[in-house]
Amino acid sequence: MNFRNVQAPTAAVMVRPHRFAVNPETLADNAFQAAPGETPAATVAQSAREEFDAMVAALTAAGIQIHVFDDFGQLDTPDSVFPNNWFSTHQGGRIAIYPMYAPSRRRERRMDVIELLKSTYRVQEVIDYSGLEYDNLFLEGTGAMVFDHLERVAYVASSHRADPVILERFCTAFGYEPMVFPTADRTGRTIYHTNVLMTIATEYALVCLAAISEPGRRAEVAERLAESGRQVLDLTFEQVGEFAGNAIELTGTNGRLLALSARAAAALTTDQRVAIERSATLLPLSIPTIELAGGSVRCMVAGVHLTPR
Repeated sequence: MNFRNVQAPTAAVMVRPHRFAVNPETLADNAFQAAPGETPAATVAQSAREEFDAMVAALTAAGIQIHVFDDFGQLDTPDSVFPNNWFSTHQGGRIAIYPMYAPSRRRERRMDVIELLKSTYRVQEVIDYSGLEYDNLFLEGTGAMVFDHLERVAYVASSHRADPVILERFCTAFGYEPMVFPTADRTGRTIYHTNVLMTIATEYALVCLAAISEPGRRAEVAERLAESGRQVLDLTFEQVGEFAGNAIELTGTNGRLLALSARAAAALTTDQRVAIERSATLLPLSIPTIELAGGSVRCMVAGVHLTPR
Protein backbone atom coordinates (compact mmCIF):
# COMPACT_ATOMS: atom_id res chain seq x y z
CA MET A 1 0.00 0.00 0.00
CA ASN A 2 1.54 3.30 -1.13
CA PHE A 3 1.47 5.79 1.75
CA ARG A 4 -0.03 8.40 -0.57
CA ASN A 5 -2.99 6.08 -1.14
CA VAL A 6 -3.69 5.27 2.51
CA GLN A 7 -6.93 7.26 2.58
CA ALA A 8 -7.86 6.62 -1.06
CA PRO A 9 -7.43 2.94 -1.98
CA THR A 10 -6.76 1.68 -5.49
CA ALA A 11 -9.05 -1.36 -5.21
CA ALA A 12 -12.45 -2.26 -3.81
CA VAL A 13 -14.98 -5.05 -3.40
CA MET A 14 -18.50 -4.65 -4.81
CA VAL A 15 -21.46 -7.06 -4.81
CA ARG A 16 -23.75 -7.26 -7.85
CA PRO A 17 -27.38 -7.58 -6.71
CA HIS A 18 -29.68 -9.97 -8.55
CA ARG A 19 -32.71 -9.55 -6.26
CA PHE A 20 -32.29 -5.99 -5.08
CA ALA A 21 -35.19 -4.58 -3.04
CA VAL A 22 -35.89 -1.90 -0.45
CA ASN A 23 -35.39 -3.70 2.86
CA PRO A 24 -38.48 -3.54 5.13
CA GLU A 25 -36.39 -4.52 8.17
CA THR A 26 -34.43 -1.26 8.06
CA LEU A 27 -37.26 1.18 7.32
CA ALA A 28 -37.77 1.99 10.99
CA ASP A 29 -34.48 3.83 11.48
CA ASN A 30 -33.22 4.61 7.96
CA ALA A 31 -34.89 7.86 6.94
CA PHE A 32 -33.08 7.78 3.60
CA GLN A 33 -35.06 4.82 2.27
CA ALA A 34 -37.91 5.34 -0.19
CA ALA A 35 -40.57 3.01 -1.54
CA PRO A 36 -40.22 2.03 -5.22
CA GLY A 37 -43.91 2.71 -5.81
CA GLU A 38 -45.87 0.50 -8.19
CA THR A 39 -42.85 -0.63 -10.17
CA PRO A 40 -42.71 -4.46 -10.38
CA ALA A 41 -40.04 -6.03 -8.19
CA ALA A 42 -38.33 -7.68 -11.16
CA THR A 43 -38.06 -4.33 -12.94
CA VAL A 44 -36.57 -2.68 -9.85
CA ALA A 45 -34.01 -5.48 -9.49
CA GLN A 46 -33.08 -5.25 -13.17
CA SER A 47 -32.62 -1.48 -12.96
CA ALA A 48 -30.40 -1.85 -9.89
CA ARG A 49 -28.26 -4.43 -11.65
CA GLU A 50 -27.84 -2.18 -14.70
CA GLU A 51 -26.87 0.75 -12.48
CA PHE A 52 -24.37 -1.46 -10.67
CA ASP A 53 -22.75 -2.66 -13.90
CA ALA A 54 -22.45 0.88 -15.25
CA MET A 55 -20.82 1.99 -12.00
CA VAL A 56 -18.31 -0.86 -12.09
CA ALA A 57 -17.49 -0.02 -15.71
CA ALA A 58 -16.90 3.64 -14.83
CA LEU A 59 -14.67 2.83 -11.86
CA THR A 60 -12.72 0.26 -13.85
CA ALA A 61 -12.23 2.71 -16.71
CA ALA A 62 -10.81 5.18 -14.18
CA GLY A 63 -8.22 2.60 -13.16
CA ILE A 64 -9.78 1.25 -9.96
CA GLN A 65 -9.49 -2.51 -9.50
CA ILE A 66 -12.96 -3.77 -8.62
CA HIS A 67 -13.43 -7.28 -7.25
CA VAL A 68 -17.04 -8.12 -8.20
CA PHE A 69 -19.04 -10.80 -6.41
CA ASP A 70 -22.51 -11.84 -7.52
CA ASP A 71 -25.40 -12.22 -5.11
CA PHE A 72 -27.69 -14.55 -7.01
CA GLY A 73 -30.36 -14.35 -4.34
CA GLN A 74 -30.35 -17.85 -2.89
CA LEU A 75 -30.79 -16.09 0.47
CA ASP A 76 -33.02 -13.13 1.32
CA THR A 77 -30.37 -10.37 1.20
CA PRO A 78 -32.00 -7.24 -0.27
CA ASP A 79 -29.14 -4.95 0.87
CA SER A 80 -26.23 -7.08 -0.36
CA VAL A 81 -25.21 -4.30 -2.75
CA PHE A 82 -23.89 -2.46 0.35
CA PRO A 83 -20.97 -4.69 1.50
CA ASN A 84 -19.12 -1.89 3.31
CA ASN A 85 -21.19 -2.58 6.42
CA TRP A 86 -20.19 -6.19 7.12
CA PHE A 87 -16.41 -6.03 6.68
CA SER A 88 -13.52 -3.60 6.43
CA THR A 89 -9.83 -3.89 5.56
CA HIS A 90 -6.90 -2.07 7.15
CA GLN A 91 -3.22 -1.35 6.70
CA GLY A 92 -0.99 -3.99 8.19
CA GLY A 93 -3.00 -6.82 6.68
CA ARG A 94 -6.04 -6.82 8.93
CA ILE A 95 -9.72 -7.48 8.24
CA ALA A 96 -12.68 -6.92 10.55
CA ILE A 97 -16.07 -8.64 10.22
CA TYR A 98 -18.97 -6.88 11.90
CA PRO A 99 -22.22 -7.64 13.75
CA MET A 100 -25.26 -6.34 11.84
CA TYR A 101 -28.50 -4.94 13.23
CA ALA A 102 -31.01 -6.38 10.73
CA PRO A 103 -31.21 -10.20 10.55
CA SER A 104 -31.39 -10.12 6.75
CA ARG A 105 -28.13 -8.20 6.63
CA ARG A 106 -26.32 -10.85 8.66
CA ARG A 107 -26.82 -13.21 5.74
CA GLU A 108 -24.68 -10.94 3.54
CA ARG A 109 -21.46 -12.14 5.15
CA ARG A 110 -19.66 -14.58 2.87
CA MET A 111 -16.32 -16.26 3.24
CA ASP A 112 -15.54 -16.28 -0.49
CA VAL A 113 -14.98 -12.52 -0.22
CA ILE A 114 -12.58 -12.98 2.67
CA GLU A 115 -10.79 -15.85 0.91
CA LEU A 116 -10.31 -13.74 -2.23
CA LEU A 117 -8.78 -10.98 -0.14
CA LYS A 118 -6.49 -13.46 1.64
CA SER A 119 -5.30 -14.97 -1.65
CA THR A 120 -4.80 -11.64 -3.46
CA TYR A 121 -3.48 -9.43 -0.66
CA ARG A 122 -1.27 -9.82 2.39
CA VAL A 123 -3.68 -10.61 5.22
CA GLN A 124 -2.21 -11.26 8.67
CA GLU A 125 -5.37 -11.42 10.76
CA VAL A 126 -9.15 -11.59 10.47
CA ILE A 127 -11.05 -10.49 13.58
CA ASP A 128 -14.70 -11.52 13.59
CA TYR A 129 -17.04 -9.55 15.86
CA SER A 130 -20.23 -10.96 14.35
CA GLY A 131 -20.94 -13.29 17.28
CA LEU A 132 -21.80 -10.25 19.37
CA GLU A 133 -25.12 -10.11 17.53
CA TYR A 134 -26.35 -12.72 20.01
CA ASP A 135 -25.90 -10.09 22.74
CA ASN A 136 -27.73 -7.47 20.63
CA LEU A 137 -24.51 -5.53 20.11
CA PHE A 138 -23.93 -4.06 16.65
CA LEU A 139 -21.21 -2.13 14.80
CA GLU A 140 -21.96 -1.74 11.12
CA GLY A 141 -18.52 -1.28 9.59
CA THR A 142 -17.74 1.79 7.54
CA GLY A 143 -21.38 2.79 7.69
CA ALA A 144 -21.13 3.27 11.45
CA MET A 145 -17.50 4.44 11.39
CA VAL A 146 -15.87 6.93 9.03
CA PHE A 147 -12.12 6.43 9.21
CA ASP A 148 -9.34 8.95 9.01
CA HIS A 149 -6.72 6.37 8.12
CA LEU A 150 -3.91 8.94 8.21
CA GLU A 151 -4.65 10.34 11.66
CA ARG A 152 -6.04 7.01 12.96
CA VAL A 153 -9.39 8.43 14.06
CA ALA A 154 -12.77 6.70 13.80
CA TYR A 155 -15.61 9.23 13.61
CA VAL A 156 -18.86 7.69 14.85
CA ALA A 157 -22.43 8.96 15.04
CA SER A 158 -24.06 7.55 18.17
CA SER A 159 -26.76 5.00 17.39
CA HIS A 160 -27.81 1.43 18.15
CA ARG A 161 -25.84 0.47 15.03
CA ALA A 162 -22.60 1.59 16.70
CA ASP A 163 -22.46 0.01 20.13
CA PRO A 164 -19.84 1.71 22.36
CA VAL A 165 -18.61 -1.60 23.83
CA ILE A 166 -17.71 -3.08 20.44
CA LEU A 167 -16.45 0.27 19.20
CA GLU A 168 -13.97 0.49 22.05
CA ARG A 169 -12.89 -3.10 21.48
CA PHE A 170 -12.43 -2.53 17.75
CA CYS A 171 -10.51 0.73 18.18
CA THR A 172 -8.17 -0.84 20.72
CA ALA A 173 -7.46 -3.79 18.43
CA PHE A 174 -7.07 -1.79 15.21
CA GLY A 175 -5.37 1.30 16.59
CA TYR A 176 -7.96 4.02 16.07
CA GLU A 177 -9.09 6.77 18.42
CA PRO A 178 -12.90 6.81 18.63
CA MET A 179 -14.53 10.22 18.23
CA VAL A 180 -18.22 9.74 18.98
CA PHE A 181 -20.91 12.40 18.63
CA PRO A 182 -24.70 12.61 18.88
CA THR A 183 -26.71 13.46 15.77
CA ALA A 184 -30.15 14.71 14.84
CA ASP A 185 -31.73 15.53 11.51
CA ARG A 186 -34.06 18.47 10.98
CA THR A 187 -36.90 16.59 12.69
CA GLY A 188 -34.74 15.62 15.67
CA ARG A 189 -34.35 12.02 14.53
CA THR A 190 -31.00 10.28 15.08
CA ILE A 191 -29.07 9.70 11.85
CA TYR A 192 -28.58 5.96 11.48
CA HIS A 193 -25.11 5.84 9.88
CA THR A 194 -22.13 8.16 10.05
CA ASN A 195 -21.25 7.76 6.39
CA VAL A 196 -24.36 9.55 5.17
CA LEU A 197 -23.22 12.79 6.80
CA MET A 198 -19.41 12.54 6.52
CA THR A 199 -16.75 11.71 3.94
CA ILE A 200 -13.06 12.00 4.76
CA ALA A 201 -10.72 12.34 1.80
CA THR A 202 -6.98 12.97 1.73
CA GLU A 203 -7.06 16.76 1.62
CA TYR A 204 -10.66 17.65 2.51
CA ALA A 205 -13.67 16.40 4.45
CA LEU A 206 -17.35 16.67 3.62
CA VAL A 207 -19.42 16.85 6.81
CA CYS A 208 -22.80 18.14 7.89
CA LEU A 209 -21.79 19.92 11.09
CA ALA A 210 -25.39 20.95 11.81
CA ALA A 211 -26.27 17.26 12.17
CA ILE A 212 -23.99 17.01 15.23
CA SER A 213 -26.54 17.93 17.84
CA GLU A 214 -24.25 18.85 20.73
CA PRO A 215 -22.58 22.24 20.03
CA GLY A 216 -19.40 21.51 21.99
CA ARG A 217 -18.88 18.20 20.24
CA ARG A 218 -19.65 19.81 16.89
CA ALA A 219 -16.83 22.29 17.44
CA GLU A 220 -14.45 19.50 18.50
CA VAL A 221 -15.17 17.46 15.36
CA ALA A 222 -14.64 20.49 13.11
CA GLU A 223 -11.42 21.35 14.94
CA ARG A 224 -10.08 17.80 14.75
CA LEU A 225 -10.72 17.60 11.02
CA ALA A 226 -9.07 20.98 10.47
CA GLU A 227 -6.07 19.98 12.61
CA SER A 228 -5.51 17.06 10.24
CA GLY A 229 -4.75 19.60 7.53
CA ARG A 230 -7.98 19.01 5.65
CA GLN A 231 -10.32 21.66 4.31
CA VAL A 232 -13.70 21.19 6.01
CA LEU A 233 -16.55 21.47 3.50
CA ASP A 234 -19.76 21.93 5.47
CA LEU A 235 -22.81 20.18 4.01
CA THR A 236 -26.41 21.26 4.55
CA PHE A 237 -29.19 18.91 5.59
CA GLU A 238 -30.54 19.23 2.05
CA GLN A 239 -27.23 18.07 0.60
CA VAL A 240 -27.12 15.14 3.03
CA GLY A 241 -30.61 14.21 1.82
CA GLU A 242 -29.18 14.07 -1.70
CA PHE A 243 -26.40 11.71 -0.48
CA ALA A 244 -23.63 14.32 -0.86
CA GLY A 245 -22.05 12.97 2.34
CA ASN A 246 -22.02 9.37 1.07
CA ALA A 247 -18.97 9.51 -1.18
CA ILE A 248 -15.59 7.76 -1.24
CA GLU A 249 -12.18 8.88 -2.41
CA LEU A 250 -10.29 6.34 -4.51
CA THR A 251 -7.01 6.38 -6.44
CA GLY A 252 -7.14 5.62 -10.15
CA THR A 253 -4.75 5.70 -13.07
CA ASN A 254 -4.65 9.50 -13.18
CA GLY A 255 -4.69 10.13 -9.42
CA ARG A 256 -7.37 10.56 -6.80
CA LEU A 257 -11.06 10.74 -7.63
CA LEU A 258 -14.21 11.24 -5.56
CA ALA A 259 -16.85 8.67 -6.43
CA LEU A 260 -20.37 9.86 -5.61
CA SER A 261 -23.82 9.61 -7.11
CA ALA A 262 -24.98 11.93 -9.87
CA ARG A 263 -27.64 13.18 -7.47
CA ALA A 264 -25.00 13.96 -4.85
CA ALA A 265 -22.73 15.70 -7.33
CA ALA A 266 -25.58 17.90 -8.53
CA ALA A 267 -26.21 19.00 -4.93
CA LEU A 268 -22.67 20.35 -4.41
CA THR A 269 -22.12 24.08 -4.54
CA THR A 270 -19.67 25.62 -6.98
CA ASP A 271 -17.26 26.41 -4.14
CA GLN A 272 -17.40 22.83 -2.88
CA ARG A 273 -16.74 21.44 -6.33
CA VAL A 274 -13.76 23.76 -6.80
CA ALA A 275 -12.32 22.73 -3.43
CA ILE A 276 -12.68 19.02 -4.21
CA GLU A 277 -11.25 19.36 -7.69
CA ARG A 278 -8.04 20.89 -6.32
CA SER A 279 -7.02 17.40 -5.26
CA ALA A 280 -9.42 14.92 -6.88
CA THR A 281 -11.53 14.40 -9.98
CA LEU A 282 -15.27 14.19 -9.42
CA LEU A 283 -16.76 10.94 -10.72
CA PRO A 284 -20.58 11.15 -10.65
CA LEU A 285 -22.38 7.81 -10.99
CA SER A 286 -26.09 7.40 -11.73
CA ILE A 287 -27.71 4.97 -9.26
CA PRO A 288 -31.24 6.29 -8.58
CA THR A 289 -32.79 2.85 -8.09
CA ILE A 290 -30.14 1.66 -5.65
CA GLU A 291 -30.49 4.88 -3.67
CA LEU A 292 -34.12 3.95 -2.93
CA ALA A 293 -32.65 1.49 -0.39
CA GLY A 294 -31.23 4.34 1.69
CA GLY A 295 -27.57 4.08 0.67
CA SER A 296 -25.46 5.51 -2.10
CA VAL A 297 -22.04 5.14 -3.70
CA ARG A 298 -20.02 4.96 -0.49
CA CYS A 299 -22.16 2.13 0.82
CA MET A 300 -21.59 0.12 -2.36
CA VAL A 301 -17.80 0.29 -2.24
CA ALA A 302 -15.76 -1.66 0.30
CA GLY A 303 -12.30 -0.18 -0.12
CA VAL A 304 -9.29 -2.51 -0.02
CA HIS A 305 -6.62 -1.07 2.30
CA LEU A 306 -4.31 -4.07 1.94
CA THR A 307 -0.97 -4.68 0.23
CA PRO A 308 -1.14 -6.89 -2.89
CA ARG A 309 0.78 -10.14 -2.81
